[in-house]
Amino acid sequence: MIKNSEMLFIYDATMCNPNGDPDDENRPRMDYERERNLVSDVRLKRYIRDYLQDRGYEIFVAKPEDQTVNATQRLKNLIEDNGKEKDINLNKVDKEGIHWLLSKLIDVRLFGATMPIKSGDSKGSSLTFTGPVQFNWGYSLNKVRLVDSNGITSHFGSEEGKTQGAMGKDYRVYYSLLAFHGVISGNRAKLTDVSEEDIRLLDEALLKSIPLLPTRSKIGQYPRLYLRVQYNDADTILGDFRYHVKPDKLDGLRDITDYKLDVTRLKDTLTENAKKIDRIFYWHDKNLRIISEGEEKNIEHILNIKDITLEKLEY
Repeated sequence: MIKNSEMLFIYDATMCNPNGDPDDENRPRMDYERERNLVSDVRLKRYIRDYLQDRGYEIFVAKPEDQTVNATQRLKNLIEDNGKEKDINLNKVDKEGIHWLLSKLIDVRLFGATMPIKSGDSKGSSLTFTGPVQFNWGYSLNKVRLVDSNGITSHFGSEEGKTQGAMGKDYRVYYSLLAFHGVISGNRAKLTDVSEEDIRLLDEALLKSIPLLPTRSKIGQYPRLYLRVQYNDADTILGDFRYHVKPDKLDGLRDITDYKLDVTRLKDTLTENAKKIDRIFYWHDKNLRIISEGEEKNIEHILNIKDITLEKLEY
């Protein structure tokens, strides 16, 4: 049985664009009033999906062989590739067929999806799965400044016959310490057939996908801290762990050596709720300095709380 978990995932971005805003010339998404950098949950899930697809897992929200297809065609291709044409009719899929589709599509098991299929006991034209794994939008724990210079020049002319290169814009942040909060619902996991192996693959993808899938605008991002707090049941939720961590310096940051992350309040919260917690899965980049109660400590020492089992993630 899958139990509830909550996740704190922190990574940083140096001289890059963590998530461009298509409504603002692809500038990094920003909350300008608070001077915080933003990253959508869709961007994070895209990293996870791409990582899993590169490792041979079937993904529903994907471009098979770099060809854009609609959702119905994606399912038809999946059925045909697996020789299931005689067993599964998308106009009336029985429970066995639904379980088969879920068994093939790890991103639907994790995140859910609206699939253009009609189940045998459904009157609708599509079937919606609400995935057990959900993330808030990420935001920076520090105040973020955009790089002052953003003009770039191409060596290729913008039109035939033009000898001068075309001008463009390249928007980046100096440094952003980005944090995500996520939840895994044990009750919803039953509805999409999520397994413990799926959750471990999620852990792995979070820690490995971002640095392994760089683009020109995304290179310079690295995971720094990951905690998955697994509870004893499918009913407990403690709330967003980002409220309990903060860098000891908020402004003027340029790299990971400019601050220490204070997790005093996080330790207090975990200690107060220790009897509700089964175990904590954790990973920590040694370059991120952590303090608790004013002292610099390693994460194992901070999480060494009575009644809580620790499990270090090794990737």
